Amino acid sequence: MGNRGMEELIPLVNRLQDAFSTIGQSCNLDLPQIAVVGGQSAGKSSVLENFVGRDFLPRGSGIVTRRPLVLQLISAKYAEFLHCKGKMFSDFQEVRQEIEAETVRLTGTNKGVSPVPINLRVYSPHVLNLTLVDLPGITKVPVGDQPADIEYQVRDMIMQFICKDNCLVLAVTPANMDLANSDALKLAKDVDPQGLRTIGVITKLDLMDEGTDARHILENRLLPLRRGYIGVVNRSQKDIDGRKDIKAALAAERKFFLSHPAYRHMADSMGTPYLQRVLNQQLTNHIRDCLPVFRSCLQSQLLALDKEAEEYKHYRADDPARKTKALLLLMQQFAADFEKRIEGSGDQVDTIELSGGAKINRIFHERFPFELVKMEFDERELRREISYAIKNIHGIRTGLFTPDQAFEAIVRRQIIKLKGPCIKCVDMVIQELINTVRQCTTKLGSYPRLREETERIVTTNIRDRESRAKDQVLLLIDVQVAYINTNHEDFIGFVIRKGWLTVNNISIIKGGAKEYWFVLTAESLSWFKDDEEKEKKYMLPLDNLKLRDVEKSFMSSKHAYAIFNTEQRNVYKDYRFLELACSSQEEQDSWKASLLRAGVYPEKVTVDGECSGSSDSFSMDPQLERQVETIRNLVDSYMNIVYKAIRDLMPKTIMHLMINNVKLYIGSDLLVQLYSLAEKCVLMDESPEQEQRREEVLRTHSALKEALAIIGDISTSTSSTPLPPPVDSSWLHGAPGTSSIASKRIAAAPRALPSTRGPAPMAPPVPSRAAPHGPISNHADTTQSPPTGLIRPPPNVPR
Repeated sequence: MGNRGMEELIPLVNRLQDAFSTIGQSCNLDLPQIAVVGGQSAGKSSVLENFVGRDFLPRGSGIVTRRPLVLQLISAKYAEFLHCKGKMFSDFQEVRQEIEAETVRLTGTNKGVSPVPINLRVYSPHVLNLTLVDLPGITKVPVGDQPADIEYQVRDMIMQFICKDNCLVLAVTPANMDLANSDALKLAKDVDPQGLRTIGVITKLDLMDEGTDARHILENRLLPLRRGYIGVVNRSQKDIDGRKDIKAALAAERKFFLSHPAYRHMADSMGTPYLQRVLNQQLTNHIRDCLPVFRSCLQSQLLALDKEAEEYKHYRADDPARKTKALLLLMQQFAADFEKRIEGSGDQVDTIELSGGAKINRIFHERFPFELVKMEFDERELRREISYAIKNIHGIRTGLFTPDQAFEAIVRRQIIKLKGPCIKCVDMVIQELINTVRQCTTKLGSYPRLREETERIVTTNIRDRESRAKDQVLLLIDVQVAYINTNHEDFIGFVIRKGWLTVNNISIIKGGAKEYWFVLTAESLSWFKDDEEKEKKYMLPLDNLKLRDVEKSFMSSKHAYAIFNTEQRNVYKDYRFLELACSSQEEQDSWKASLLRAGVYPEKVTVDGECSGSSDSFSMDPQLERQVETIRNLVDSYMNIVYKAIRDLMPKTIMHLMINNVKLYIGSDLLVQLYSLAEKCVLMDESPEQEQRREEVLRTHSALKEALAIIGDISTSTSSTPLPPPVDSSWLHGAPGTSSIASKRIAAAPRALPSTRGPAPMAPPVPSRAAPHGPISNHADTTQSPPTGLIRPPPNVPR
């Protein structure tokens, strides 16, 4: 142990655990559980009571412990059950009664068992804060309502606990029983083949037949264990009935070992106090192994809290200088956060959601263009409006040319419709600005009034800029309406289509073909020598023209169609028709569609009109149709120019009038507005959460320093005990029916030191049978087949 006794180490470690509970879950000693395993009436509960120093476990004949009891020892002066949260038990007779009642509640009154544990916390001044587990005794024959496979169910219940690497196993065996038949030792060997965490406990030494003793077992010569055996003497049933005090029982135990001729030479390594010291030494070893990791973890946490704790140490809530400085720093931080969220930042990039600036960018370049595209108009209704505009402009006269006024009237109506999407774009940007302000004020949560006033003042400024921005946006639309610029470089004018076409029937050599550059407008079809359009070959008016398909020649790979005059006039010089060819079917269909838009329809095809009796019906005059188609194309071309201009100007206008203005206001005018408030004295009043946070930081900082000091004290005042050398435990692999005669022969053999034995061979694997998840049936007529997942042959089950 070193130069400090266990009596001094126990409160030291308990203080360390208390400090860890203050710090939080990041550090935990994770002390081992101690599972007490043995057969029925082996004295497990008595060993546990002597260890704890309290008389509180149920007593009786047969199987008494029918549910696992998970016992947490803590430094408190009461007992508490997990199923009775908040109820304190100071009388341990009531604790025993509650254990019995809780067992009966789940398992019934007729010897049924259940793997569902009872969780109990109890005070003990003599041991570390650790966990003990009292497990049901291993049974062979079912009694009462117990099922036929009770042995396997109890084994599985025990395995749930002792399979954990962090569990010390106390294998309890009565001295008046053949040790080779100890089921507790066999189970321990299954889960701990190297014997690293198994301690043998021999009970009922005072009940052995006269002339016999267990010296050869306690000296670890018969069936040796790596950690050896420890003998204990428990209270008899007469002592329990007579209310014999546990302190008196421990004194009687000590007297027994000192006075017995077979044990007096080893009395200092026997008894419950020695068992406590052995277990405490194992816990000390475990704690020392954990200390380096804990020290590193605590030092990093302490370093992270040093600066904040130092500020809180000198904190005064009513210091006006502190409030002024804090207000200034918070407003600077708020302005910096707002600008980072709008302009973007390379540090602390958010990968979870888009920031305010990224969302506004999305509005400018995705949402707003989409709103413009959504503004689709009814094609038939638009053509009707164009037709009415042309007719109304001509009035009583028949117009020969397409009127410009109709085009301008239709374009102005379409431009005015853009006001809706533009205003909606401003509204979406305003909402994102307000959301960004609220996100940035989360760091002001420690001062609720300051946060509330900051949000109110900035939001008021945003709403004030909103009206100015909307007025400017509407002004942009009015500017577009004021002047229709038909000289814009992107405006197509009257041109519908341009492209290369092959003329098949006007070549000098008959049957030849030649390519020309064709230009289709609303009034004519012209072709040029090349695409520079300097040398015009001919201009063909579109009046009375129609087109028809031409059968494809087997010697030509091009697709052709012909244009002809419906009044049997020549189309070009002496030619009645003009045969044009394209390189692909798609190109031919595209040219046909363009000719159709110019009013050149296919042969034998008419456009369906409305009812002739309607006064508002379209006139199917080809000239009017060509004029409607011309204006329709012009409207498309000019509106594309307007869309492009609006998409470019809207982000610039909003950025200048709103976003940049809000950034400037937050950086320069916000602090002035806060100082001008009548209630500025209460702006820096802390929230209850911030006060709690400050106290928690100081408490955690203090607990970290204390924990590091305790760890240093434990490191210097304790030492680890080396693990005993391996022993030959091959006896555990022999037949389960080893007789007591064989045991006597082993006892008579010459003594040999355990250290001369070879390493222990590997034991069979742990049984894989899953434990039941609820209480086991207590009905006698319920039969269950024994499990087949056990490696070792199961004992015979009575039917």
